[in-house]
Amino acid sequence: MTRHLSIAALVACALGIPSAFAQQPASSPAPAPAAQQPAATPAAAQQPPAQEEDKTPTIVTQVDEVNLIFTVTDKKGAFIPNLKQSDFALLDDNKAPAHVNYFAQQTNLPLRVGILVDASTSIRSRFQFEQQAANEFLLQVLKARGDRAFVMGFDSTPTVVTDWTNNFDLLGTGINKLRPGGGTALYDAVYTACRDKLLDVSRGQDPVRRAIVLVTDGNDNQSRAYLDDSIKMCQRAETIVYAISTNWTPSRGKGDGILEKLAADTGGQAFFPPSIDEIGVSFDSIGEALRSQYLLTYSPADFKRDGSFRPIYLYAYNRNYQVRAKKGYFSPRQ
Repeated sequence: MTRHLSIAALVACALGIPSAFAQQPASSPAPAPAAQQPAATPAAAQQPPAQEEDKTPTIVTQVDEVNLIFTVTDKKGAFIPNLKQSDFALLDDNKAPAHVNYFAQQTNLPLRVGILVDASTSIRSRFQFEQQAANEFLLQVLKARGDRAFVMGFDSTPTVVTDWTNNFDLLGTGINKLRPGGGTALYDAVYTACRDKLLDVSRGQDPVRRAIVLVTDGNDNQSRAYLDDSIKMCQRAETIVYAISTNWTPSRGKGDGILEKLAADTGGQAFFPPSIDEIGVSFDSIGEALRSQYLLTYSPADFKRDGSFRPIYLYAYNRNYQVRAKKGYFSPRQ
């Protein structure tokens, strides 16, 4: 019988009552399964060879797994290493997972990073600083041979200026050729990047860590897509958004709230550097976040392949820790 946990029960767990999630032992570390659909991966069990010629029926089971990548920080923003599966409680669609298959710190999955740079008129005065910081970020982050990145600029429309590559010269050339001017189609840029670039790399390939690094003031005035559309597409593509605000004014504006929502709902983080000179510090923090992640693979309870959205609630028992994980995912359809 599947055990159903309410949020109240989860809080009770955090106060000392063991949860079904915490009691389940993780299997010995093994490579994470390939992601063939956004968020959940089906795999058919092998069929035993027929022993006789009477064509005995063979039962084929279907296993659905979710790969959840997340980070944990303290109240000051420092990343917390060396945590165990038993340090967390998890609900998938308001139920404890049927089984936890894998848990590991600092995943070695290859990176797939989209650099999205606001090239609208509103950021003209600080554009050169953004370009320089983005170039330095790529030099620091793309280390493994399997890492890849692309560069997209957006004003009234999004444009990919450098496609997937780990060639720093090509990426740098793409960043440097961007020129500010026009309106701001922020939502269209995020939506298009996930749909056309990041969703594609999840199909029929080895598992990767997908992220968008978004440099903008967060003010959209040209998009046909809505904010919720872009968030849902990020969730379908299993892509984390890290946003760097270029709003240097002392007061937070509407754009800052948009960046916070984009990041929070996808498991990422929004950064608000106090001055243009400190934008590089935000890029450094994103690089550290990408190297300080945990990977949890589990089989959901009562999983249905109906295309519905399944919310995720991941909680650290230590109240001083903040967990950043995606808020949910869309199950694949039959």
